Amino acid sequence: MARPARYTLTQIQRQALEIVDREGLAGLSMRSLAAALGTGPMTLYNYLDGRDGLEELVVDAVAAKVPRTEPTDDWAADARSAATALWSTVREHPAAIPLILTRRTSSPGALAPAEALAAALARSGRTGFDLLVAFRAVMGFVMGIAQSELAGPLTPESDPKGEADRVRTVASDANPTLAALATTAGADAHREFDEGLSLILAGLGREPST
Repeated sequence: MARPARYTLTQIQRQALEIVDREGLAGLSMRSLAAALGTGPMTLYNYLDGRDGLEELVVDAVAAKVPRTEPTDDWAADARSAATALWSTVREHPAAIPLILTRRTSSPGALAPAEALAAALARSGRTGFDLLVAFRAVMGFVMGIAQSELAGPLTPESDPKGEADRVRTVASDANPTLAALATTAGADAHREFDEGLSLILAGLGREPST
């Protein structure tokens, strides 16, 4: 009879994400994960395919934390809920954002948030290319604003005013419009996200081109 697995993938996922949240991507390795689990690095090769598998595990761990919502008869509200749930979860784990932006994964759990968004947009009547454009517009906004926030620490100790002052000082002469924008950038991340998403969804509320 085969011996039962010592760990579940969920346990390994959770521990890997805790390391990334605490120490950043540089602190994540087979050795550090094994130490946190109280085992040897070679044990983890029974579960993971080296560094690639380790990084995919972190992406899956973040995706698994995205809240699931039930579909309604309002596609725009559903799309907003799906996009907001994804953005809110991703920004809780800023150190993992580079992996989320660059690692492709095919696990059902990791794809579930994207499926929820795509399904909501499909209920607007879009199909094929029109649906692809709509999906990429919303997903690109979600990931783009998350990447923009990554430029500064997403912590209570972050100093948006200090960052704005720095940008304004650099840009004020050659780029006065950007300097003016720097006075409001980062002041209210939630409002910026909500209003930006509203602009996109309002545009998608028009009839599909085909």
